[in-house]
Amino acid sequence: MQKYNSPTSKKVTFVTAAKPTTSRTFCQVCFSIYIAIQNYLSIFETMRRADREMDAAFALEVFDKAPYITVSFTRPDGTPYGVPLSLARIDEKTFYFHCATTGKKIECIKACPIVALSAVTRCTPTIGPKDGSFTLQYKSAMAVGRAEIVMEQQEKIEGLRAICQRFLPHNMNAFDMAIARSLSRTAVVKITLSESPTGKRKEYDRQGEEMKWGRC
Repeated sequence: MQKYNSPTSKKVTFVTAAKPTTSRTFCQVCFSIYIAIQNYLSIFETMRRADREMDAAFALEVFDKAPYITVSFTRPDGTPYGVPLSLARIDEKTFYFHCATTGKKIECIKACPIVALSAVTRCTPTIGPKDGSFTLQYKSAMAVGRAEIVMEQQEKIEGLRAICQRFLPHNMNAFDMAIARSLSRTAVVKITLSESPTGKRKEYDRQGEEMKWGRC
């Protein structure tokens, strides 16, 4: 057991995760590590640049407008695997994407279903209007969730419908034919957020002032 005193002088106790045994699956160990990380991060109640932090609604808007969302998985051997994917959101915590029925993403989900999402809708290299600094204007979002392979056929269809409506809304007349042709060889994955997403923004107004929290 190890004790750590945070910068705010709060005493936090961490319990070192037990080594895997034959009765513990890799996923259980992975989830234990995830919980430990979340406990550590909870020490710091605010983002370092809290003036740039945006709320969950802003983050969801970033996810909706992003051309793709990077999803970070954990491989069976514990190494990271991140890939940009076309996700569609149906409510405040549920996303869907599709992929082949076999491959790295499926292997990762079976080994450890905890995933991280990140997206950026604006990333513009900028010279700071006031100080001439080299910087970026951006809108970004991050989230953590749990991925699961959808097994029920009707939910698979609805997940695919959400994806197609987002990316090809003017071609939905071909949706039913595509489903009949390829549903059996298509995997659909649902990601359910386990906590509210967080957003961050750096943006200047017409007067060259950075738009802090609460400004539109």
